[in-house]
Amino acid sequence: MRALVLLFVLLVVPAAAGAQEGRASGPVIPKGKGTQCVAETDYMRRFHMIELTHQRDETVHRGIRTERYSLKECVECHASVGTDGTPISINAPGQFCASCHDYAAVTIDCFQCHASKPDGSDQAGLARSLAVAAGMETVR
Repeated sequence: MRALVLLFVLLVVPAAAGAQEGRASGPVIPKGKGTQCVAETDYMRRFHMIELTHQRDETVHRGIRTERYSLKECVECHASVGTDGTPISINAPGQFCASCHDYAAVTIDCFQCHASKPDGSDQAGLARSLAVAAGMETVR
């Protein structure tokens, strides 16, 4: 009986303690550039793929283009810039898309076809990103 208790203490207790210490609290998600997303954060975390798929279907099958849930707008707002001021791929390790998808062990293929960096057409957003990277402005 003592051997069984000792075995329990040696195997279970350290594992339980390690689980608390090593428990992942969640992904670190870089903040977007805008003041507000197109929908509430909790909604977007849960349903962004449905919205992106719906947007794709509306655009590809019906020719209807809107910006509200477009992948391009997501990239424009959520892509970060490096210390040199150049945009970083939104799907690079530690960046907006990759941080959650890596945490959830989800593989995405959006950026095999779509741009993963802002294209520069949003000059105000790009200028703000550069200002944040240079430390001249803070992220809201």
